Amino acid sequence: MRGDDQQQSGVFSYISAEQRVPQNHPLRPLRKMVDAALKELSPRFAKLYAKRGRPSIAPEKLLRALLLQVLYTIRSERQLMEQLDYNMLYRWFVGLNMDDPMWDVTVFTKNRERLLKGNIAQAFFQTVLEQAREQSLLSEEHFTVDGTLIEAWAGQKSFQRKDAPPKPPEDGGSNPTVNFHGEQRRNDTHRSTTDPEAMLYRKSSGSESKLSYLGHVLMENRNGLVVDTRLTRATGTAERDAALDMAARIPGATRRVTLGGDKNYDTQDFVSKLREAAVTPHVAQNQHARRSSAIDARTTRHAGYAISQRKRKRVEEIFGWIKTIAGLRKTRHRGKRRVGWMFTFAAAAFNLVRMRNLAQAAA
Repeated sequence: MRGDDQQQSGVFSYISAEQRVPQNHPLRPLRKMVDAALKELSPRFAKLYAKRGRPSIAPEKLLRALLLQVLYTIRSERQLMEQLDYNMLYRWFVGLNMDDPMWDVTVFTKNRERLLKGNIAQAFFQTVLEQAREQSLLSEEHFTVDGTLIEAWAGQKSFQRKDAPPKPPEDGGSNPTVNFHGEQRRNDTHRSTTDPEAMLYRKSSGSESKLSYLGHVLMENRNGLVVDTRLTRATGTAERDAALDMAARIPGATRRVTLGGDKNYDTQDFVSKLREAAVTPHVAQNQHARRSSAIDARTTRHAGYAISQRKRKRVEEIFGWIKTIAGLRKTRHRGKRRVGWMFTFAAAAFNLVRMRNLAQAAA
């Protein structure tokens, strides 16, 4: 019998969002880990808010919503508010009832700024990392470091001379035609008017220069989890400087550790500083004809060196996820502090997904 095409929707629903979300939905184990992390951060949240006044968006709901934006590649906070308004799955994850009114996007953004000032992304990252440590998922001895290019939210036209006022557009309009042919543009003479902290940088000699930042991660080699992050301005030595800083703060290390990396880290200065810090350098040898490698047979003859070279390539999985899923190939924020906050938060989201997958594989 053919059913009727009724357009009238029911007035009442007797099934809750909790019942509608399948028990085997991939967000359920993530929600459990996230709730545990947010419970640990509750005292820290309390210090960020006044004891009197009008209640704002709960920081727990705010962070869960930002996690959805990362996990589902939602391009803007305005679109996130739209999705939360009618998506039952998203409302369940954030902790909203079906009748709860949706937040204004401006209010949401201002509340996010409060979490930025409180450095909540780093605290959330460390709390998630502690869960991984309690589950014995982290290596305490073998690590890999690497950096990647994060394109800034600024165009080439904004990169103008520091010592001269911007020229008015000759052809009028808000997007004038600009010809850079024959002009030498450098970071010491030019600066972006859109994002002054972004720097012109190119990853290799065959690629174009872009206004960028550099994101760095320290990965443990057992399961490929991120144990530390940095976001720096894009300079030629930023990768090695960030690597040394993270190596000096390797969490939980109780004995001599190894640090893998690609051939860009194969310099005499970098390798010697690692050894002074009791870290064994397992970086790839630079076989360029004009220079000698700082890594010799004292290191390469050990079987552990070959393992580190194989394991270090997994760091590209982290960068691939952060850039494609988390949407940080080209950041939507301006300023080193905001971009760094989102980079660390995206790394925490990657760890949550990775921990869920490891738990399902072990079950």
